[in-house]
Amino acid sequence: MAGTPHTPGRATMPAPARRWAAGRRLFLTSAVLLAVVGAVGQGAGWVLLTTTLGPTAYMLLTQPESEAARLRNSSLGHATATACGLACLAVFGLWQQPSVVEQKRDTWPQIGAQALAVGLTVLLLELFRAQHPPAAATALLITSGIARPGPPLYGMLTGLALLIACAALLAREEEGGR
Repeated sequence: MAGTPHTPGRATMPAPARRWAAGRRLFLTSAVLLAVVGAVGQGAGWVLLTTTLGPTAYMLLTQPESEAARLRNSSLGHATATACGLACLAVFGLWQQPSVVEQKRDTWPQIGAQALAVGLTVLLLELFRAQHPPAAATALLITSGIARPGPPLYGMLTGLALLIACAALLAREEEGGR
């Protein structure tokens, strides 16, 4: 970052001060972004903040220029994970199975579905050249029953869509400000 043309005056700023400034910006951006998603969920009566949003927000906000944070990769990554998770629920007969939280343990079919869903997600994202590591969490949330089909799944997908869209807009604004 030091000495880059789009950050005038930063070349003279000491490294700890640059890290502190970047950290404050990331803190505010991530907190506000997730609070907005949570507020939309509150208004809709759905849980939009799920564990897959944390690593997705982290990647999109801290590494916006990385390949894994591209809009295509994040969108395709979570869409692929969703399809893999739902397919594995069907293959293992888990549509009506209580979540691992409700059961307080994984069943063997859930373990199989979780492992297969993540494996398929990783395979397909490699074939699509669309790496996005947080997508594996989406596959696990679905196959564990935490984001089961219905409002929990719709909430997670809506939260992801809002987060990805807002992060893309923020990245575009930052790029325009350089």
